[in-house]
Amino acid sequence: MTANGAALGIDVGGTSIKVRLVANDGRVLEEQRVPTPREDPQATALAELVATLGQRARTVARRRGTDLGAIGLVVPGVVDEDAGRSVLSVNLGWRDVPVRARVDDALRAAGVDAVPLAFGHDVRAGALAEVRAAGPGAAPGGPLATDTDTDTDTLAALGRGTVAFVPVGTGLASALVVDGRVVPGGGWAGEVGQVRIRDGAHAGLRVEEVASAGAVARRSGAPSAHDAMLRVLDGDPVARRAWDDCVDVLADTLAWLTAVAGCHTLIVGGGLAQSGPLLFDPLRAAVADRLAGVRLPELVGARHGDAAGAIGAVLLARQARAGSAQAGSARAASVRAGSVPDVAVTA
Repeated sequence: MTANGAALGIDVGGTSIKVRLVANDGRVLEEQRVPTPREDPQATALAELVATLGQRARTVARRRGTDLGAIGLVVPGVVDEDAGRSVLSVNLGWRDVPVRARVDDALRAAGVDAVPLAFGHDVRAGALAEVRAAGPGAAPGGPLATDTDTDTDTLAALGRGTVAFVPVGTGLASALVVDGRVVPGGGWAGEVGQVRIRDGAHAGLRVEEVASAGAVARRSGAPSAHDAMLRVLDGDPVARRAWDDCVDVLADTLAWLTAVAGCHTLIVGGGLAQSGPLLFDPLRAAVADRLAGVRLPELVGARHGDAAGAIGAVLLARQARAGSAQAGSARAASVRAGSVPDVAVTA
């Protein structure tokens, strides 16, 4: 392990895996996106893929004059970070899978065993990135820099009160950040996409079966949410109906989050957020309509887009690296997003 080596962040999604290798000075050394292994109920294929990504990251880091210092892996669903297990991940078909141990074994077999492995939850990691790491344009050092007054003010504001991060991707989940700390809820907090709709046209469906990028694509008959968006712009009535339904159900969810937790800011991320005003204009209006008499939150897009999870994984990897250096060990570790102290994330 290299005390100041590069951090590899790996964000496992239901469709793809986002990978980001970041040097200690904040420079992004490499980014890539690879398909998530399918039909992998025990995470065996994922573990082998992470080992391959670790080998490549080490090679790239050494070519750039450094070494691989730590790996951060975040996964979706209900995650027990302390035990290193996926309790339940509907979109990946996992139930009580020891993901961290599987990946750790694969890394050892691949000869990448001298670096700490941080394991966590994708949405909580994304929330960590949104409230701790500056935006992409903050400084030449890249998206882990916090060198401008504007971005410093933004981060300070997000570090006070209650903020909800809601990525709308293959599925739907959320994370609450209260006074700068992510709320883990024993691994169960934020699973808003799993709530069953009781009434109306969507009765019997789970929220994420209507309000997610995956649902919009599926209900539009489109290969992806982006293609569905293009169909909406072209006036396709089926895609328009799926889009409007998504906005409607998502607005219900965001309104309840705001009313219960007192959120002053709602950060919407994931692939669907890339559609900009097509999503945010009707969504803001729908949330405002539902919150009569309640303080309206600021509804904004994620500053890191759909890279928030990978950036959060990098932050967790850095914290694991620091902890391992202090302990003199490179053993696998869980690092809760909510437990990461206010470290300076600068270039």
